[in-house]
Amino acid sequence: MELILLEDIAGLGYKDDIVTVKGGYGRNFLIPQKKAVVASESAKKVLAENLKQRAHKLAKMKDDAVALATKVGAVKVLIKTKTSSSGKIFGSVTNIQIAEELGKAGYEIDRRYITLSEGIKNVGTYTANVKLHKEVVAEVEVEVVAE
Repeated sequence: MELILLEDIAGLGYKDDIVTVKGGYGRNFLIPQKKAVVASESAKKVLAENLKQRAHKLAKMKDDAVALATKVGAVKVLIKTKTSSSGKIFGSVTNIQIAEELGKAGYEIDRRYITLSEGIKNVGTYTANVKLHKEVVAEVEVEVVAE
């Protein structure tokens, strides 16, 4: 079943993408939740016209995201946390804490767009990926130190 997405859906696609999904997922979840519409010929023509009109605005959004990525990529996030004598963290450092620290540095980024390749459970330096646009990802250095 071909659908046109009306919003970004993790693992499936971005807004205005034409995706193929199983019939039940489309009919029972995506369409009733107003997350997608059926990709008929007329809907595809309307989508093509809308994309053509928004192309300039989308290019500007991508340029802004690239500029922000260079600024955010230069930021080094320092997180102080309680640790044991061996350097293990009580709990773990999450994307919420990284988003808060980036907010203190002047970059308001939603925690859902910050991903960690591994769980941070020890003191050290790690890399977090910040998704600023569907084609732009910035890498932020995260340093975890003991309080």
